[in-house]
Amino acid sequence: MKKPISITALSSISSLGSSTSEVWDSYQKMTHGFTPKNVNGKSVWVSGLTKNQKREIDGLRNSDTKYHELDDSVLFAVKTARQAIGEAGWNEKTNFGVNIGSSRGATSLFENYHQEFLKKGNVSTLASPTTTLGNISSWVAHDLKSNGPTISHSITCSTALHALLNGVAWIQSGMSNRFLVGGSEAPLTPFTIAQIQALKIYSRLEAPYPCLALDLEKKTNSMVLGEGSSMACLEEGLQTNRLAKIEGVGYATEPLTHNVSISTDAQCFQDSMEMALNGISPEEVDVIVLHAPGTVKGDLSEYNAIRKVFCNKTPFLTTNKWKVGHTFGASGMLSVEMAILMLQHQEYLQVPFTQQETPSKSIEKIMVNAVGFGGNAVSVLLSK
Repeated sequence: MKKPISITALSSISSLGSSTSEVWDSYQKMTHGFTPKNVNGKSVWVSGLTKNQKREIDGLRNSDTKYHELDDSVLFAVKTARQAIGEAGWNEKTNFGVNIGSSRGATSLFENYHQEFLKKGNVSTLASPTTTLGNISSWVAHDLKSNGPTISHSITCSTALHALLNGVAWIQSGMSNRFLVGGSEAPLTPFTIAQIQALKIYSRLEAPYPCLALDLEKKTNSMVLGEGSSMACLEEGLQTNRLAKIEGVGYATEPLTHNVSISTDAQCFQDSMEMALNGISPEEVDVIVLHAPGTVKGDLSEYNAIRKVFCNKTPFLTTNKWKVGHTFGASGMLSVEMAILMLQHQEYLQVPFTQQETPSKSIEKIMVNAVGFGGNAVSVLLSK
């Protein structure tokens, strides 16, 4: 890293909660946040927002006539973005960039408009502008009155960490000294869930743990989808109000043998983790927050990559997908939030069905991983 970069604020909304204190309280409980939902005539597990959270989103939607037709993915992002810049102390006079991505984008609106087209042969006037991928970042920039660059992208499940990469790159280049980065996802729609079921990776397990993310002995796939959004404020330098310092970033892509494939030892993760270390000894890393989507091959391949990079001194391993599910484009930033909370509270967060000894040493450095379809891996190394 040419310049030190601080994370000065972070916010999220998911089944874990809507505030840092709620999220931390949720992590103290060895229970998941899944509920059954009737989708296409069948009951499936999902990780959705609570009734109170949905009321908050509805309140945001009704607060401005321009927001009435926006997708939940946009409103999730607006809510968390407002909270993040408020905590960072940014305002309308602060010059900052915006990079918010999504794997699926405006899923609910897109499905509704498509149904309308099939039925009527035409669609509503706002069908196109409200379903474009860029409308998440654009509406957030509009809401916050940002004058900096506004970027959107989709790199499937590593989208949020790719946003962080972009923010780091802009700051390192000197073209900006502040960036709002993150991801937002509202995928709990019939067509989206049907797509994951078609891949044979959606969970059909029962309680107590429908998603067995990081259980390396499981014999069946157990991915559960979740909705949510998470944002982080990045600033150049070691800010006194920083939540964490970005020590290193890494990224890699591996050749495909199948549209959703990843090698048995996840070469992309090996490369991204080694790049993020950037000369730092692997022994200095205390915790790794795994991507671990809850699939048999996905979890095991990432673990194999960790074993190769860290050899016989594997750090403490954890993940939050057994609790909050897979939020696609938002998942990487929710993992960053989990890492920052561990740094702040100096507590190792266990996965209840794995057997690990809790280290006695303090937590100084945590690595966060994410990867998407196509082997697009990102690793971020954070410190106190």
